[in-house]
Amino acid sequence: GQTLKPVMSFSETMYDFGNILETGGKVNHTFEVTNTGKDVLLITNVQGSCGCTVSEWSKTPVESGQKGFIKVIYNPENRPGTFSKTITVNNNSSENTVVLIIKGTVIRKETK
Repeated sequence: GQTLKPVMSFSETMYDFGNILETGGKVNHTFEVTNTGKDVLLITNVQGSCGCTVSEWSKTPVESGQKGFIKVIYNPENRPGTFSKTITVNNNSSENTVVLIIKGTVIRKETK
């Protein structure tokens, strides 16, 4: 039979920041998630693959048909070069862990 679990549907699971300046400060991107399942979705934890990825997310239950969010912040300071970071989203859907990816290239600051 059909299980009544919540289902996480993301508008995208990977985001490319492109080229960002090392001196430009933090950049952020918000992944939007829709609960397309029958039951209430709970996002229990969001863990970045390194300390430079700080996440805010929907702490309240996301009802069926409603939207939630996961906001990822990347600090490019002292991290020149390309990056690709994973964000693991723990939740109560049938897909207990969903992995999101952010990537881009940090343009090194000019040294005088």
